[in-house]
Amino acid sequence: MIKAGIIGSTGYAGGELVRILSGHKDVEIKWYGSRSYIDQKYADVYRNMFQIVDDVCMDDNMEKLAAQVDVIFTATPQGLCASLVNEEILSQTKIIDLSADFRLKDVKVYEEWYKIEHKAPQFIDEAVYGLCEVNRDAVRGARLVANPGCYTTCSILTAYPLAKEGLIDMNTLIVDAKSGTSGAGRGAKLPNLYCEVNENIKAYGVAVHRHTPEIEEQLGYASGEKVTINFTPHLVPMNRGILATEYASLKKNVSWEEVKAVYDKYYADEKFVRVLEKGQYPETKWVEGSNYVDIGFQIDPRTNRIIMMGAIDNLVKGAAGQAVQNMNLMFGLEESEGLELVPLFP
Repeated sequence: MIKAGIIGSTGYAGGELVRILSGHKDVEIKWYGSRSYIDQKYADVYRNMFQIVDDVCMDDNMEKLAAQVDVIFTATPQGLCASLVNEEILSQTKIIDLSADFRLKDVKVYEEWYKIEHKAPQFIDEAVYGLCEVNRDAVRGARLVANPGCYTTCSILTAYPLAKEGLIDMNTLIVDAKSGTSGAGRGAKLPNLYCEVNENIKAYGVAVHRHTPEIEEQLGYASGEKVTINFTPHLVPMNRGILATEYASLKKNVSWEEVKAVYDKYYADEKFVRVLEKGQYPETKWVEGSNYVDIGFQIDPRTNRIIMMGAIDNLVKGAAGQAVQNMNLMFGLEESEGLELVPLFP
């Protein structure tokens, strides 16, 4: 059995990790870390775990934890993992970090967008960006994986094949994305109160959202050029889900069938990427509770643009599910183990 520890187990992504790993046949959770609920029963924090998890919450002592487990998940705010990790810890255990601490390869870009000093820049080059469908081989040999962000997972996978094949003008790419409120975390924040969110949709982080450089960096690797995008996220009154609608100019005239063939080249054998049929477009309700990414597209010959659309569950494929997918690769397990989650409906 793989022994796992979770730091930040009582946040939304941490709670989803517990839910998924509780059903994973090869994993035993040994440590439920949470600064806010130390010595409290985990099932008193999340009542859905009543008579399923009997453990109490512990602190975030990564050094003590590293000696007890094979893998540590850090589902924590930016800066914490980087402040705790060191060579001794990494020599004992693997780390899958769900924060942004090791996603960006340029420490100056990280510090500019996140407004904090990076505490462990010596590990940035080693860290593998854990987008499994793109970096699967590198993930297998990693001891430190940077789990991608939720908006970025959806945005990158939706455009990746077309960027890789040079079908779209990357200078024209616009990403318009909507997320459920769980993406903002479990902390009490005035903008996320029921009366503020219900019957409302609003843009936020306009032109300054911290996932922007992550999308640009990864699509830059795909296209082989510097990428600068407009990315605008929106908050919508639902618990889960992200829908990204992306617009870009085509470099040449192509048919729907030709574009579909490009998507199939990269995703036909991908368990968790579903490219939809002609005239079908992604909806968040068809991926809720699952590790799937649904992708659709429409060519607009009038403007010579393509509209690409992707949908994920932000807490599963956008966070915990992808982290488990990375763990499976790192330990030589079947990549889909524990993730055969049929989308919930209604």
